[in-house]
Amino acid sequence: MTMILASLNIALTLAGVADTGRLRYTQADVEFMQGMIAHHGQALVLAAMVPSRTTRTPLRMLAERITVSQKDEIGLIRHWLLDRHEDAPSAEAGHHHPDGGEHLMPGMLTAAQIAELERTTGPAFEQLFLAGMIRHHQGAITMVTKLFGTQGAGQDTDIFRFATDVDADQRAEIRRMRALLSTADPKP
Repeated sequence: MTMILASLNIALTLAGVADTGRLRYTQADVEFMQGMIAHHGQALVLAAMVPSRTTRTPLRMLAERITVSQKDEIGLIRHWLLDRHEDAPSAEAGHHHPDGGEHLMPGMLTAAQIAELERTTGPAFEQLFLAGMIRHHQGAITMVTKLFGTQGAGQDTDIFRFATDVDADQRAEIRRMRALLSTADPKP
């Protein structure tokens, strides 16, 4: 009997009939994952600025943690998308329109804000970086909230797990960054 059910399940799957035991992903899930690649890509750009602009060890450690986690997550996201035969953009390709204009997701810094970070060092950089990265992380939380607020989205086990992890990790890092910001030199 088990063999017959397994064969029937395989036949239904091959015929395009949804497997009722596995929740399907939605277009909103795909867009969330694609957006997260670009969002994480900008976090990598921002974190890469830290070593040459501050000597503050806790900030350098934060940037290293962001770099490692965001690179790992980009790999996971790309794998998820490619496994489903969806477009998996590179981290560098995500936030610019073909016409050259910016299309910013929640919390992302503008080109002008990034340029300002590039021009600063020391305490001024630290304050701008932490404020910008807090905003950036809050944007990721907004993206998760939007995903879970979209009917049918976030039901795939992998998406649900990833999105809830993003939410928890971003909230924890925001707390760390606020603590770092509160101990930063008040006169940049």
